[in-house]
Amino acid sequence: MPPSSPRLTRRSLGCAILGLLPLGLLSRSRPAEAQRPKTPSDPAKRRPTRGDHLTPLEGEGRGTAIRLDDLEPGAAPLLVVPLEPDSGVIRDGSRLNQLRLLRLAESSLSQETARYAASGVVAYSAVCSHTGCPVSEWNAETLRLVCPCHGSEFDPAARATVKNGPAPRRLAVLPLREEAGVIVVRSGFRGKVGFSLG
Repeated sequence: MPPSSPRLTRRSLGCAILGLLPLGLLSRSRPAEAQRPKTPSDPAKRRPTRGDHLTPLEGEGRGTAIRLDDLEPGAAPLLVVPLEPDSGVIRDGSRLNQLRLLRLAESSLSQETARYAASGVVAYSAVCSHTGCPVSEWNAETLRLVCPCHGSEFDPAARATVKNGPAPRRLAVLPLREEAGVIVVRSGFRGKVGFSLG
């Protein structure tokens, strides 16, 4: 009498199929928490964090916290990055941490913009939402941030809404507060930083 063959059950069939699947397919079925990007191990690449100060990206004053008195209303914006006050780490390891910081008359700010400002000081992502060029120019007549690549213009008094050009959306804003005269990050970015194709 021939030996009996092993019984094929649903469980054994399922295990056999799972054993044949590529690991890449299995990873897609993980919970959303497991798929979230990890915080960069390099502190300089981490996103702005509550309590960070702001410092010039280059030149004089780099490594020193920007104070309210350093900013004149209506003057050209500064290119800044977050500064971790306790460790002194400058968060300049990612271009996505670059900000345009400027001070406007508080009476000129829209109600929405005023919620994110500190005594008229606002901070916006310096990466254009169109193709990722740096928002590096300033129109002193219209008080608008300008991307030189394709001419997109953003109104910083109206939460950086697009006023001209092909940019599909406004710039991400970084909420601020003032603490003993120092400009401090109140929370992470509001809005998408950078651009997306398509």
